[in-house]
Amino acid sequence: MKTFFVIAASIVAFFMAIGMVFVRMKAANRPTSVKRIVLPPLFMSTGALMFVFPYFRVEWIQVAEAIGVGIIFSLFLIFTSNFEYKDGDIYLKPSKMFPIILVVLLVVRLVTKQYMGQYIEIGELAGMFYLLAFGMLFTWRMVMLIKFLSFQKRIVPK
Repeated sequence: MKTFFVIAASIVAFFMAIGMVFVRMKAANRPTSVKRIVLPPLFMSTGALMFVFPYFRVEWIQVAEAIGVGIIFSLFLIFTSNFEYKDGDIYLKPSKMFPIILVVLLVVRLVTKQYMGQYIEIGELAGMFYLLAFGMLFTWRMVMLIKFLSFQKRIVPK
């Protein structure tokens, strides 16, 4: 039964990542703003309520490991996220590498999850991978916010 949940979660994660590629590609057609950068991690933070339940709780060392790996993963997204100024607005410049990076990160996460699922309880594993994803998204978006504000200050005419 445990294997079923790990496989089901992996399939769901795969389709969510594919959906994310399309959402990100479509988002490049609309101007960006502070709100569009900050809201995703804010919305995702509600997932931390999972830790109210003991089933999902992890040790502090696992928290540090998961967030650390998330920060490392975010570097790939940070380096491919840049802005451009056109038609009086700031846009996230589409990167050809972005979909590839997302798919590679997904595959690494799925393989790691399959391997770790043999040694760590499914609830703990879910908690760790939530922290990894949140650490990745939060870091990426905060660096994007800094880049955006800097870009806005330099480029946008007053």
